[in-house]
Amino acid sequence: MDLTLKIWRQPNASSKGKFVTYKIKDISPGSSFLEMMDELNESLVTKGDEPVAFDHDCREGICGTCSMFINGRPHGPDTGVTTCQLHMRKFKDGDTIVIEPWRARAFPVLKDLIVDRTAFDKIVQAGGYVSVNTGGVPDGNAIPIPKVDAELAMDAAACISCGACVAACKNASAMLFVGAFVSKFALLPQGRIEAHERVQKMVAEMDRQGFGNCTNTGACEAECPKLITLENIARLNREFLAAKLGARKGENVRGGGGI
Repeated sequence: MDLTLKIWRQPNASSKGKFVTYKIKDISPGSSFLEMMDELNESLVTKGDEPVAFDHDCREGICGTCSMFINGRPHGPDTGVTTCQLHMRKFKDGDTIVIEPWRARAFPVLKDLIVDRTAFDKIVQAGGYVSVNTGGVPDGNAIPIPKVDAELAMDAAACISCGACVAACKNASAMLFVGAFVSKFALLPQGRIEAHERVQKMVAEMDRQGFGNCTNTGACEAECPKLITLENIARLNREFLAAKLGARKGENVRGGGGI
């Protein structure tokens, strides 16, 4: 396959960026998108040019670092995959592919296709954890959990914090990301102890980091590589409302309990 690549190049966070066009030839349809990028960089290095900077790590769809906006879609023209899982057979010989970084105020561009996703880390640090006493490992059946709740919690925990939901949203909302983190704790007994405190802290930090409001269009769900559903945003809203109502009634915000 012969392709034309229009790639966003930006030397650093303080410089202006621009699209640069590259021609690349003889790409195997069976190669992954990142392998194609590797071939491009090898050719650039051979010519003495600066290679394109992009994030990558596991290349197995687990780490969430391969954040690229490809032809107007986060992670490219496939469903339920990360960029490293995207194969070149999704494109045609002679295609022009436009490659950009995530576009969000909370994700400033560091270089080329690399953005700073520290904002996600700060949201998790604000409340995306449980406080438990250390000690011996409890018996696996000591705390009975309904199968439905366990499966929903595992579905929410599949989030890899890639930021595709933010990149897909016209308001750059992080509601799906925060909803997934809140859900995986709210559905389990271990997470109910700090439920009210957690959701308020995470939502406050999300707003502090500059993420926008939910658009209700469902673009986040459509582009999520792990197929996290909008149900998690609804659960986030219910948890937040319950926490606020509990605080107004003078209840201890660290108290748990269902809604």
